[in-house]
Amino acid sequence: MLDLTGKNALVTGIANNRSIAWGISQQLSKAGANIGVTYLPDEKGRMEKKVRDLTEPLNPSLFLPCNVQNDDQVTATFDAVKESWGRLDILIHCLAFANRDDLTGDFSDTSRQGFQTALEISAYSLVKLAQQAKALMTEGGSIVTLTYLGGVRVVPNYNVMGIAKAALEMNVRYLAAELGPGNIRVNGISAGPIRTLASSAVGGILDMIHHVEEVAPLRRTVTQAEVGNAATFLCSDLASGVTGQILYVDSGYEIMGM
Repeated sequence: MLDLTGKNALVTGIANNRSIAWGISQQLSKAGANIGVTYLPDEKGRMEKKVRDLTEPLNPSLFLPCNVQNDDQVTATFDAVKESWGRLDILIHCLAFANRDDLTGDFSDTSRQGFQTALEISAYSLVKLAQQAKALMTEGGSIVTLTYLGGVRVVPNYNVMGIAKAALEMNVRYLAAELGPGNIRVNGISAGPIRTLASSAVGGILDMIHHVEEVAPLRRTVTQAEVGNAATFLCSDLASGVTGQILYVDSGYEIMGM
């Protein structure tokens, strides 16, 4: 029933084979979606090669540079989508960043620039991408972003990223309200801790994973594929009545009090 044949899906945030975005891309592809991939460009082209080599088995029909801090690149990305595909059905937002120094120590020591950077990349980027995507979702669509429990509860060594995730989750609700009349659904997935390139910047990530394995009802953490399955569901007609929601995919950890 999870059939995305004929659907065009643009995926952001793939960095390596541990990326949750990579897990989502694989599951979308298995469901039949036509995949497009963006990558963060760098001067030496290392990220482009890494992501291109990784995603080659999915045969993406679009492979585009997109630094969300550069409005011209964002516009160029969606211009390319329009030219090649004509329309967009699915947008996957897996983008987050904060300076390592702003994730540790006292939260009140967060620098002004660090605060702005975390909010811009991790939260505002969803607004900017959705603004561009909505014009191409002429037959409706689904936008899915990734968040974390640290956006609603205090998590050690998360600091400013928790503020960014809180903003991201409100973005989901406001965008869902705006885009709903166009049959565009917007949802977030709050995934349990997974060892990824991004999470490696969070101090004690392995301790967090082990804690979830001890406390969560399922007594384990989740995999990239499981998050990918949830995203595929949210992008499918099976979730046609679901919008503005944060779906916890964390082995049930979120329900526990202690």
